[in-house]
Amino acid sequence: MSVRDIFDEGNQDIFRVRTHAAGPDGELPLTPDMLINRPSGDIFGMTMNAGMGWTPDELDRDEILLISTLGGMRGPEGKPIALALHQGHYELDIQMKAAAEVIKAQNALPYAVYVSDPCDGRTQGTVGMFDSLPYRNDASMVMRRLIRSLPGAKAVIGVASCDKGLPATLMALASQHDKATVLIPGGATLPAVNGEDNGKVQTIGARFANGELSLQSARRLGCQACASSGGGCQFLGTAGTSQVVAEGLGLALPHSALAPSGEPVWIEIARASARAAVLLHKKGITTKDILTDEAIENAMMVHAAFGGSTNLLLHIPAIAHQAGCRIPTVDDWIRINKQVPRLVSVLPNGPVYHPTIRAFMAGGVPEVMLHLRRLGLLHEDVMTVTGSRLKDNLDWWEQSERRRTFKALLVKQDNVEPDDVIMSPEQARARGLTSTITFPMGNIAPEGSVIKSTAIDPSVINEDGIYYHKAPVKVYLSEKTAIYDIKHEKIKAGDILVIIGAGPSGTGMEETYQVTSALKHLSYGKQVSLITDARFSGVSTGACIGHVGPEALAGGAIGKLRTGDIVEIKIDCRQLHGEVNFLGTAADETLPTREDATAILNARTSHPDLMPDPQLPDDTRLWAVLQAVSGGTWKGCIYDVDKICAALKA
Repeated sequence: MSVRDIFDEGNQDIFRVRTHAAGPDGELPLTPDMLINRPSGDIFGMTMNAGMGWTPDELDRDEILLISTLGGMRGPEGKPIALALHQGHYELDIQMKAAAEVIKAQNALPYAVYVSDPCDGRTQGTVGMFDSLPYRNDASMVMRRLIRSLPGAKAVIGVASCDKGLPATLMALASQHDKATVLIPGGATLPAVNGEDNGKVQTIGARFANGELSLQSARRLGCQACASSGGGCQFLGTAGTSQVVAEGLGLALPHSALAPSGEPVWIEIARASARAAVLLHKKGITTKDILTDEAIENAMMVHAAFGGSTNLLLHIPAIAHQAGCRIPTVDDWIRINKQVPRLVSVLPNGPVYHPTIRAFMAGGVPEVMLHLRRLGLLHEDVMTVTGSRLKDNLDWWEQSERRRTFKALLVKQDNVEPDDVIMSPEQARARGLTSTITFPMGNIAPEGSVIKSTAIDPSVINEDGIYYHKAPVKVYLSEKTAIYDIKHEKIKAGDILVIIGAGPSGTGMEETYQVTSALKHLSYGKQVSLITDARFSGVSTGACIGHVGPEALAGGAIGKLRTGDIVEIKIDCRQLHGEVNFLGTAADETLPTREDATAILNARTSHPDLMPDPQLPDDTRLWAVLQAVSGGTWKGCIYDVDKICAALKA
């Protein structure tokens, strides 16, 4: 290899080069007062705007900032020039353009900046997963810096779809207390007619390894899962849940979450959101008017009613922190999940595995909120980005042509009744839907843990709503070793798997979706339980207990377990009470009392091979320390600057 292999010496076009050019025609709309009293940055900003080609006499207008997680490069027909990391940010330029055109038509000045985002699906089982959750804080910080870099911005519009970019965007918008802000959800990928959804298709490796899928089937299924080039995954994972939570907060327009990416309604949502941002600024309605303690509770209720991802237990507190609202506690989550029934039947929870686009067609968030209103649960007086109270939005929705037409289209196109996707509380109860989340305690999780109890397979829950599993455990020090055993048929029905050292200090609190997805889609998986200090993908199902605290590397009891220890799991899916306890060892002729077992476990040292992953990035190590000082996972893995400063001074 030499320099001659790099440069195209036959290209003579490079010598047709300009060294100067005429500047833009026209004049800036400057006044003496502006020149004397406004910062030089304001004036020079106009100079650069004219240099970019904007009509000079239109430059002294209200500035509206669009901030997006856009990734990839699309050609004129939508074909990729350069691939994105995922569909969720690949088509956002369409929504950005639609919003920008509206802003210009409203005689305001649109700006666009980008902070792209990773894909949890792409990084599953790789060291890239170690950056997933920490990325959220970094991206939100960069977004806030970019917003401050347009000091005159009157409103900020966020455009995002997926697991970490959307929570980061919501955190950044929440911090803009005195500006108008609106979130445009990036929608959902169309499901393939004869394909698997994006959650199930991630298990083709495990199913092939276990002889439950042919090579040809794996090849075909792997190719055809995504039927559109944009949008978040077709299931109610963290991406979809974050979209419905944004709407539940009042930061996104009614009936904007989970729209089919690329379709006309999805583009119109962007236009309408831009109109809303301009009107909010004119009416003087800012983020602090919308994001209140009551709005946070509404979002938690929407989360519970949809059966949302447990990752929102990390994101909603972080949004509340940025908004200056009270951070919800575990007691708040328990209270709301006991009050609010699950009403939505979509992937991954069921009982019927509808793609999330059907939830949109069935009425989406406002339809769910109508049911919650009838139960007397919602705070209806909260302000929203429509400039109206939630009560007024729901009154409009109940009588709207939009509601009637989309429901009729769902019946016509998919032969699905809307009430089978979004159910009344009575119908949901009759169908056996249980509340969303349980927080097991016990000597393995003295600070608590989380299980999406609504996603446990009903066939392993008894008639009293109890999931019970008692067995010797198999302890793994990484997800990689656990998935190896699954793929090599070393895991059997009845096993309890324990993955330790996968919390914030060990892996950046990675998702363990390789394991949880394999257990869902392997024939014996519903008879296997998982306990870990890691977290789960929003599409995970089954008896999977995560967020165990304290984490193993903080001296937590979970890190003291050994293969062969007897563990008992008991989850009451109706009363939302759970326990996860070490009972003794297989060598014990008679198991000790619960008190003695706890004392035995606490007296142990941590697993001798327990350590952070050798490939843990320094960036993630720093994040882990900062979020731990700030309150850890139960505070949302935030950066509490006051606590961090106090710790450094100490």
